[in-house]
Amino acid sequence: MQSFSNFEMPQKLLYGRDSLSQLGELAASLGQKALIVSDRIMEKVGYVEKCTVLLNAKGISCAYYLDANSEPSDAFVQDALRICEAESCDIIVAIGGGSCIDTAKAVSVVATNKGYIGEFMGGKRIAETVPLPVIAIPTTAGTGSEVTNVAVITNLEKDVKMMIKQSAFLPRMSIVDPFLTLTTPKNVTSATGLDALCHAIEAYFSKSAHPMTDSFALSAIELITKNIKRVYEHGDDVDAREKMSLAAMQAGVAFSNASVTLIHGMSRPIGALFHVPHGISNAMLLPACLSFSKEAATPQLAVIGRLIDPDAACNSDSDWADHAIAVIKGLCHDLNIPNLKGWGIDEAKFNEVLDKMATDALASGSPNYNPVVPTHAEIIELYRTCYHYDYAAK
Repeated sequence: MQSFSNFEMPQKLLYGRDSLSQLGELAASLGQKALIVSDRIMEKVGYVEKCTVLLNAKGISCAYYLDANSEPSDAFVQDALRICEAESCDIIVAIGGGSCIDTAKAVSVVATNKGYIGEFMGGKRIAETVPLPVIAIPTTAGTGSEVTNVAVITNLEKDVKMMIKQSAFLPRMSIVDPFLTLTTPKNVTSATGLDALCHAIEAYFSKSAHPMTDSFALSAIELITKNIKRVYEHGDDVDAREKMSLAAMQAGVAFSNASVTLIHGMSRPIGALFHVPHGISNAMLLPACLSFSKEAATPQLAVIGRLIDPDAACNSDSDWADHAIAVIKGLCHDLNIPNLKGWGIDEAKFNEVLDKMATDALASGSPNYNPVVPTHAEIIELYRTCYHYDYAAK
């Protein structure tokens, strides 16, 4: 049995208010022409222009791919790659949510290693050539992609979300500036925040967890559960935004160095087939998956229960575990997370693809790291539970 653990982070990480101001200086140490990967919302709010000004001030010219407007796909990667190659870019700056950052990471690897991005899924192909350096700048407190060695890219032909994990996908540098999250809409704040909570809980549950990942995961869980409602209700609360940015980053470090588990395994097929945003689909599954895992994960859930509500009247680990699930379920309710039916997914179409979703969930490998590994039939039953799930039920 392996007696050691691996731990990776970006070579340089800037965190804190106004840290974006250092972009030009960081980029100048890496290259001379930047491909800025972002989306039209970031362009509209002025963040793309701000990056351009900071880069130009240090003599770095820019090209742009600004169409990462939804969950990242292999088409995004190919389109951005064409621009990167045509413009001879030697550095990539990603600013936006996880879609922008994952797209940038995928482009950086394929730009130097060639081929199709799906070839790198599941370790079938390891990137042997150093990728183009990426500076990742998140504008949401959620995916943690700025500190992970993971990219999730949809194969449009097969309707499958490809979870690609290897060291080459780790950004060279990251800038986490909580000021950039102040423009995040209410619904995105809740979705990305609960995505980060899933990352942290799954990392703590994971069979690959170790003391370093546990430290990051538990800190993230505490910060998120204490601040997510504050930022949801008061989006201009800079202190709460800063804590959520820190938590999302910590959760990203935790799961990248441990793994995600059942929730993410089941979430990706929902996103691929029904185009539900990643954070929402995770949140839809969170309480039910915790309840399913409780018997095998009671010790971990008990720790979480004591951490997030230490004054609760619980008498045993089982009580604390139940309380943790209840608190998290209540968060989903308070943050207006819909169930699958409430999102508008047609039940007949949902039932038609249950077998494919369960197959794809297991094939992703993530459920293998869950404290209890579900069968194909159990995953189908969990999907059915989540379709009608009632967050308000006691």
